[in-house]
Amino acid sequence: MHPRSIATPAVTPMPGGPDAAAADAYCARLTRDHYENFPVASMLVPRPLRPAVRAIYAFARAADDFADEPEHEGVRLPRLDAWERMLRRAFDGEAEHPIFVALGAAARRHALPLQPFLDLLAAFRLDVTKTRYEDFAALRDYCRLSAEPVGRLMLQVFEKRDPALQPLSDALCTGLQLANHWQDAGEDRARGRIYIPQESLRRHGVGEDALAKGDADAALRSLMRECVAHARAFFETARPLPRRAGGRLGWELRLTWLGGMRILERIEAAGYDVLSRPVRIGAADAARIALRSLTWRS
Repeated sequence: MHPRSIATPAVTPMPGGPDAAAADAYCARLTRDHYENFPVASMLVPRPLRPAVRAIYAFARAADDFADEPEHEGVRLPRLDAWERMLRRAFDGEAEHPIFVALGAAARRHALPLQPFLDLLAAFRLDVTKTRYEDFAALRDYCRLSAEPVGRLMLQVFEKRDPALQPLSDALCTGLQLANHWQDAGEDRARGRIYIPQESLRRHGVGEDALAKGDADAALRSLMRECVAHARAFFETARPLPRRAGGRLGWELRLTWLGGMRILERIEAAGYDVLSRPVRIGAADAARIALRSLTWRS
């Protein structure tokens, strides 16, 4: 995830706390005002489930900002620690910050487990303390904390209890996380992070300075071809998920799958050059994704 526009919510809670409607409205504003590749709590999500989806997103969005945004420099880990304390209090029925009022209500209504939220916070702490990953296995371990908890929470919100869905959801979330890492390789390097595995960089003869120059030579293009193929394999594993989940969630997952694959297609179409210009999903891509969703074959 990468923030694009608005200031992070304050860590300081509101005395007395807002009511449920005000808390949901707060999360809805946070959802609308951030750029993302895919919609959050879209019209495909049944209305009764949207507050929970927005609350989960707002929790993660704010914590991600603590790890990333410049105004939190020097206090990133303390703010993530404060966020965890507020999370635990929300699960104990005590919340004042609007995000946690909304999240506590969602946890009670949908029996959300605490551990996925703790895993997300562990990933954001890694974003502060760990800037390199040795190989794809190490990166997958990171995705197990940074991406897969979101999919598992969505399955819980939508009451999809079949354990066989979880590994498919994990594969989709990891594939999407990798696609986002590849499209943001230049931006991440500017932040001091490199998610492309160190082993792959060495094997392709690509130095870290090449990511900062913004010039994709043959070696870097070969490296990114490998990275795209690695991400694509996760999407192929996840392909049965939309059909098996069914209902509106199935449609949402179909769009997510197609959107992630579209990022990879855009990288391929750019000759695997992710440095000279951003690879982004635009209106034309959204139309293509929507059309493909109507002709989906699983």
